[in-house]
Amino acid sequence: MDLEIFKAINGFAAQNDFFEDCLRFVAINAEVMFAAVLAAAFLAQGRWRSKSARHGIVAAGLAALLALAVAHVIGDFWDRPRPYEAHPGLVHLFIPVSTDPSFPSDHATAAFAIAVSILLRNRRFGLVTLAMATVIGLSRVVVGTHYPSDILGGAVLGTLAALALWTPPIRGYLRRFAMELSAFYDRLATRALGALGRDAGISRAG
Repeated sequence: MDLEIFKAINGFAAQNDFFEDCLRFVAINAEVMFAAVLAAAFLAQGRWRSKSARHGIVAAGLAALLALAVAHVIGDFWDRPRPYEAHPGLVHLFIPVSTDPSFPSDHATAAFAIAVSILLRNRRFGLVTLAMATVIGLSRVVVGTHYPSDILGGAVLGTLAALALWTPPIRGYLRRFAMELSAFYDRLATRALGALGRDAGISRAG
């Protein structure tokens, strides 16, 4: 079943260039796209000063790190071959090969850890990031580098990591850590803006 679904999705991409091009772009640029969306959501228009926003972005980052750490442990125990390694004659590969184990998908693991962390704190934006995580997961199948079960495994792992950090005791520690981190950010931003102001004043005086 896993292989049949993979062949259907990957084969459809091979026959539809526009679909393949769009999903290949997502697969290659997933990290940058997620970082840009998070920056726009939490750093723009002073939202970093929101307690829930600060807590959310810290929790999302830590959930992704936790989930990826567990994923790498799983990969050490089960070095599942990539589809193009196990079935070289059946796979259309649209990106360079990877030497990492196929299960679970690191991209899906991190994307769903971040998305679910955000969803738990902000429903509207969480749904946007969850949709992005789903497209990222699909893209990894489209380009021929993961089975659907690799994506599902990563999604489950990322979700569990986000839920683990949502438990009340851990949530309290995260909130305090987020406050300390944001205070440090505020100090850096204040110094940077002050330095820019001084440089602008010197330029006008000169």
